[in-house]
Amino acid sequence: MKAKTLKQNKINIITLGCSKNLVDSEVLSGQLAANAIPVVHENNKIDHNIVVVNTCGFIDKAKEESIDTILNQIELKRRGKLDKVYVTGCLSERYRNDLEKEIPEVDAWFGTMELPLILKELGADYKSELLGERLLSTPKHYAYLKISEGCNRTCAFCAIPLMRGAHVSKPIEAIVAEAEALVKKGVKEIMLIAQELTYYGLDLYKKRSLHTLLEKLADVQGLEWIRLHYAYPNKFPLEVLKVMRERDNICKYLDMPLQHASNNMLKAMRRNSTREEMSALIKTIRQEVPGICLRTTLIAGFPGETEADVEELKSFLEEHRFDRVGIFTYSHEENTSAYGLEDNIPAEVKQQRAQEIMEVQQEISLEKNMEKVGKVFKVIIDKKEAGRFIGRTEFDSVEVDNEVIISTNKKLSIGQFVNVRITKAYDYDIEGELVDE
Repeated sequence: MKAKTLKQNKINIITLGCSKNLVDSEVLSGQLAANAIPVVHENNKIDHNIVVVNTCGFIDKAKEESIDTILNQIELKRRGKLDKVYVTGCLSERYRNDLEKEIPEVDAWFGTMELPLILKELGADYKSELLGERLLSTPKHYAYLKISEGCNRTCAFCAIPLMRGAHVSKPIEAIVAEAEALVKKGVKEIMLIAQELTYYGLDLYKKRSLHTLLEKLADVQGLEWIRLHYAYPNKFPLEVLKVMRERDNICKYLDMPLQHASNNMLKAMRRNSTREEMSALIKTIRQEVPGICLRTTLIAGFPGETEADVEELKSFLEEHRFDRVGIFTYSHEENTSAYGLEDNIPAEVKQQRAQEIMEVQQEISLEKNMEKVGKVFKVIIDKKEAGRFIGRTEFDSVEVDNEVIISTNKKLSIGQFVNVRITKAYDYDIEGELVDE
């Protein structure tokens, strides 16, 4: 079947995986737009003729989704709906040689750090003066802001350093300039992301400098919320807590993946922390920033994990009562140090353990949400669904955390801040009514 032709190429970017991938796609979009090349993100109309799939290669489930997406686009190409299919991102970085043989219909493969090469392939010039410029694919009132690339950690389960390389911090001036540009576009909330926020600055400034960056960002006029994602507990820079406590536009929110709480597992995972050290840090954080929301991520089913380890993790959750918890089942990843261990826990047991752990957290989450009933919170409006407005408090990040459901006849704007009195609580969401200001 003859491929369709268009007078001018139009490129659709499909993004899989994490928010860091999303930022990469937005940067690619910005570069293409600056070259006057039409570009869209996850376009359902299929009025484009070229697709770039930005893949994830983190765990098995993500890899499967990436492969399925590539194959779906190849099928569209076979049917003459597309002229070209390109693949970039983590999966491509990690498995390019194998994938080129298995899926030869892909027109070209690119790694995570090959933006100039993919632009050249797409007929665009890399414009270095556009550093930090991008086309947002999020609603215009919030954006992710990547402050570093790569990771120097050697966690046994993690393949990220294989795909993203060593830690490289962006200069403070560049990050602040990017934040200012985002605010000019209407962004009110930025979510700072990195493989590890708390390592920030060690390479550039020879010391941990996240607190200095936060002070500079907090001075950006019009930036109402700054949110921290992906801190690391070992050698946590306590200076960050003072800035968080003192600056109103830094959300009292910290996402700190701990992965486990059993010392046996923490050692096997090469986490460089003990349960006792993590407990002491959590206590310090809550003392320094009263009312802070703590989010963590855990892994169930790491090689050698016992029922006793799972029980210890449950007791850790009950002891510290995190506001938010996410959980993955262990994925046996090639070229990680854990790959030399026997993946000796069946998939169904991993899943069962993850479910048991989340049942403990579900009860905690409901109790914490019930404590909010009758209280008033500042809420940002994210969207309108089924006649109701959906928003978030400063204690909730996009997509992964609780939402606030608001029923009102008033006309609210997306991105508007309102005061809401909570009237009902559920396991992972809360309802409320507007409070007249």
